[in-house]
Amino acid sequence: MKQLQPALLGLLIVGLIGCGEKPPPLVPVTGKVVMQNKPVTAGNIFLHPDAGNDYQKDKPSSQLQLDGSFTFKTFPFGEGVPPGKYKVTLSPELAGRLKKPTYGDPSKTPWSLEVPSTGLKEYILEVK
Repeated sequence: MKQLQPALLGLLIVGLIGCGEKPPPLVPVTGKVVMQNKPVTAGNIFLHPDAGNDYQKDKPSSQLQLDGSFTFKTFPFGEGVPPGKYKVTLSPELAGRLKKPTYGDPSKTPWSLEVPSTGLKEYILEVK
C-alpha cells in the first residue's frame, strides 16, 4: 500500500498539470471612464459576453486607476479580452455611488462594446 501512494500522488500531479484549459485568443482593451470630464475611480469595470460570443466564461474585468484608466484582463488567462460583442458595466457599488444604477446592471447599461481582433486602445466610456 505504501508503494502505491507515491505512484498515485504522481498520477494526480500529472493529471492536474495536464488539465489546463486552452486559453482563448486575447487582444488588448484599454481606455478610460469619465463623468463630467473627470476620471471615474475607486471601482471596477466588467465586460459581459454577448450570447453570440464564443467565450462565455468569466467576465473580463479591470480595476479603475486614479486617472480613470483601465486595462482588461480575462481570468485566469491574463491581460486582454477575447474578440466579440459585450455589454459593459461598472461594479454595482460604484454605479450606486455615482447615482447611476443602470451602469451597474448588464440588462440596463447603455454601454456596449465590440472588440475587434486587433483590440481597442484608449477607448473612452462616458457616464452620462
